[in-house]
Amino acid sequence: MDRTGLLIILSSPSGAGKSTLARRLMDWDPSLRFSVSATTRPPRPGEVDGQHYYFTTHEDFRALVAQGQMLEHAEVFGNLYGSPRAPVEAAMEEGRDTLFDVDWQGGQQIRASPLGGHVVSIFVLPPSLPELERRLRGRGQDSDAVIAGRMLKSRAEISHWAEYDYVLINDDLDETDARLRAILTAERLRRDRQGGLGAFVKRLMEEESA
Repeated sequence: MDRTGLLIILSSPSGAGKSTLARRLMDWDPSLRFSVSATTRPPRPGEVDGQHYYFTTHEDFRALVAQGQMLEHAEVFGNLYGSPRAPVEAAMEEGRDTLFDVDWQGGQQIRASPLGGHVVSIFVLPPSLPELERRLRGRGQDSDAVIAGRMLKSRAEISHWAEYDYVLINDDLDETDARLRAILTAERLRRDRQGGLGAFVKRLMEEESA
């Protein structure tokens, strides 16, 4: 049966496993579309327009915001980043779901957008803050000062957990992955999201029994 695509928001503090879970979800269902952000920063070597980001100017970006064509946006170190609305709407019409890897602020904006009625939001928690710090240190990428900053930001992120439809504690990656897939499956099967269901039941009721 036909259905309109969903907007799946996945948020978590850094190190809780959000990116890994997003990759696993897309491997499980290749029809999922990952939301490609627009940005005003210049491309880095190897980055492809439309694949890694939609690269644009400050002027064009602000025009899209004024026209309501950004589902969410923010300024980071002088550059603008945001989620264009048009590609998401095109995916929705095709019955494809779009996955957003955004923080709580981006999630708030998307839920408040004209497409907010199609949002399924999921927040991923670490099993504990010491474990979260251990994971961040295990990456071997950041200094002590950067990790301290990430841990401070993590507390701010976690404080918004109650704004989400679902909350998963990522104490076991495989189990969390399975729960995430179960959420998506159930949301897709909701009665109000199955287009043509009423017509199917009507035909069913008109059939003669054997």
